[in-house]
Amino acid sequence: MSNAALKEKYDGLEIAIIGIAGKFPGSKTIDEFWENLKNGKELISFFSDDELREEGIDSRLINDPNYVKARAIIEDADKFDANFFGFFPREVEILDPQQRIFLECSWEALEDAGYNPENYKGLIGVFGGVGMNSYLFSFLNSTDKVIGPSEGYQLSIGNEKDFLTSRVSYKLNLRGPSLDVQT
Repeated sequence: MSNAALKEKYDGLEIAIIGIAGKFPGSKTIDEFWENLKNGKELISFFSDDELREEGIDSRLINDPNYVKARAIIEDADKFDANFFGFFPREVEILDPQQRIFLECSWEALEDAGYNPENYKGLIGVFGGVGMNSYLFSFLNSTDKVIGPSEGYQLSIGNEKDFLTSRVSYKLNLRGPSLDVQT
């Protein structure tokens, strides 16, 4: 293809995905996930009635025939390195675990791609989304502290899906587009 044909074909707004990362139930990396898929490994954890009782699940719920005694568990979801990402401990405590994991995976994807945002001259963007946040409700139910206005604001920032990609862009010094994808 000639240079002129290439210039017509591309407009400078193309996107290249050059790094990837992920954490999945039973798989801490993309490669481990792929191996588990190829080998047909079950990645959902199933629980006995005794295990559920030990976790404090009500017996009425355990005996309900519609209750599913299984869960997709991401290992080490509680091992977030607050210092590495510049968070105070209380910030991490009120931050939705989905957002913590997304930030970790974003950093790992940059590592996988071999790009350092501190010295990369181009634009690195973030496009992402999270599921419904149930963490905020469980956090609020587990605390007996009165939530003041400033902490309430921090709770909303740490748990609202609309802050996901802008937080990653800020924490990782990314200067490309930062778009939350919610469908």
